[in-house]
Amino acid sequence: MASVQHLQDPPGDRVPPADDPPASTPETGRRASANRLIGVDLARGLAVFGMYAAHVGPSPDQGGVTGFLMELTHGRASALFAFLAGFAVVLITGRSTPKTGLAGRQAVAKVVIRAVMLLAMGTALTSTGTPVEVILAFYGVYFLLVLPLYRLRARSLAVIAVGTAVVLPQLLYIGMQVIGDGTYDDGNRGHGGVDGIISLLFSGSYPAITWVPFVIAGMAVARLDLASAAVRIRLAVSGAALAVAGYGCSWLALHLVPGALDALVQVAGPDVASAWWSDSAGYPTYDTPAWMLVASPHSETTLSIVANTGVAIAVLATCLIAVDAVPRLRSLARPVIAVGSMSLTAYVLHIAGIWLLGIEELPGPPLPVLFGFIGAVMVFATVWSRFFRRGPLEQLMAKATGIARHVR
Repeated sequence: MASVQHLQDPPGDRVPPADDPPASTPETGRRASANRLIGVDLARGLAVFGMYAAHVGPSPDQGGVTGFLMELTHGRASALFAFLAGFAVVLITGRSTPKTGLAGRQAVAKVVIRAVMLLAMGTALTSTGTPVEVILAFYGVYFLLVLPLYRLRARSLAVIAVGTAVVLPQLLYIGMQVIGDGTYDDGNRGHGGVDGIISLLFSGSYPAITWVPFVIAGMAVARLDLASAAVRIRLAVSGAALAVAGYGCSWLALHLVPGALDALVQVAGPDVASAWWSDSAGYPTYDTPAWMLVASPHSETTLSIVANTGVAIAVLATCLIAVDAVPRLRSLARPVIAVGSMSLTAYVLHIAGIWLLGIEELPGPPLPVLFGFIGAVMVFATVWSRFFRRGPLEQLMAKATGIARHVR
């Protein structure tokens, strides 16, 4: 009989045996040969590298193959990061069967503690003054907002993810007419006070109102039997279909809806012509309803959420399929997998590196700088993982959330 598998633990938490999916017989063909679904770690590692590329890689404006590859990371890597946050919530609160009773209360306390720590870390990193729009404080808010959903099954979570993706961007558009002047507000980079709360929920770089659908979608996928080859294939196909639908519908809308593209050019400039997939148009401008037709990664629209959720699902499914279909890949990708196993530490390290090096113009550094960041974190993660079970900040998180055992 194949050995029982479990997903990679979220940073700082080991999934107890009771949360492992049940073992199956060889006849079912549903159990992969590895003793872990390390494809999740691989996806996390790729998300981290994507964030690195978006921050310390060359500008997409340089064009060519390099510019195109850099453009692919902008917004999509952070969406994958948020999508995988849903896995952390589910793994803490019980993957195959949501925890109830005392165990459930303690799991909820763990999530809350984790969220508070992420808020604190995000605020501290933001205060360094680097040009990076740090996602960690937003990440903490996502945890708190989706926590009431932790007992729901995959189907219910999927329905809610779809509903929030359809409704919340429209509410944000309406809300921005009330709380702002119709434009994205990046002036307030702190997270304290009323302005900070508004930034985290509505007007910041990763507003919770339009990013929680990624997390809920990740929770829905985490509830599935990801050791099943059939489930992985369906996810890959579904992810690709969502990506094509999101970007394709945006392209069609911008070219077929009378006056839409002209209206966008007037408020956002000529670069908006590629806003059906590219981040080159910048952050949202709500001066025209036509903005809701674009799908660029940071546009905060329904089409953007649909497309980027599809990309995230497709990347995860591809990683899961690849590590089982090509066993040698596990060895070749070991450094990337190691980074994914300590993604919080890896993320914080690159912010610290940007601060220490005094990098002020992002994106824009040459490729050697990006390669240096990626190489350094891979070496660190590979060496560290040989001696320690968790990354440094993951270990800190584990100790902090350990106080949840006192909840009664």
